[in-house]
Amino acid sequence: MKFIAIIPARFASTRFPGKPLAMLGGKPVIRRVYEQAVSVLGEAYVATDDARICHCVEDFGGKAIMTRADHQSGTDRIEEAVEILEERGAGSEDTVIVNIQGDEPFIQRSQIETLCHLFDLPETQIGTLGKRFESMAAADNPNSPKIVTDVNGYALYFSRSVIPFIRGHEHQEWFGQFPFLKHLGIYAYRRQVLSEITKLPQSPLEKAESLEQLRWLQNGYRIRVGETSVETVGIDTPEDLQRAEAFLSQQSL
Repeated sequence: MKFIAIIPARFASTRFPGKPLAMLGGKPVIRRVYEQAVSVLGEAYVATDDARICHCVEDFGGKAIMTRADHQSGTDRIEEAVEILEERGAGSEDTVIVNIQGDEPFIQRSQIETLCHLFDLPETQIGTLGKRFESMAAADNPNSPKIVTDVNGYALYFSRSVIPFIRGHEHQEWFGQFPFLKHLGIYAYRRQVLSEITKLPQSPLEKAESLEQLRWLQNGYRIRVGETSVETVGIDTPEDLQRAEAFLSQQSL
């Protein structure tokens, strides 16, 4: 089985324009993401609609694919990038596409490997990762989606609300009653499944929670969840970049 990393990256971020090109420890953020991905999978591409990002990637020796600017999600951008690769003779039905966000410069080898091993089972259609929350305050954050899974590790639901509800206990006591699971926004898809899910219309649950993966669940696709103990430091705002700099300096000590 072949694994290819596709890293969607766009310049026009509402909260942090130009984020992929922001410098982190002397390197652009997108370069750090690319180097982490290619060191594990051997083959990685940045999918972007911005020439500045494309040129940056090519300047440091990476591979970039120019895509349209009208995509509604990173998943849609990845599908176009894969189609372009297939036109060039790369990829096949046996390929698993790994979607690594362009704002995750600290994605770890163990996380990518855990995600890939989900496809050791031939029935796995889509894979993603979860990490146990470390506090109730963190779980209460609606910007950190939660996952509940079945006994076989498949996602039952994703929500911005804390799930499950712990009946019979005060909210501040919930943390010790259940291992609440945080969703990490890294995915992998079998090639045919990626093609199928990008043709689906938005679903009511997706619109309600603003979580794209609910579209897939609501249409009957199964998402297998791997668990990691490694925390990621994503970058959504300039303040996040400052925290990432501090995190990087600690790693270098």
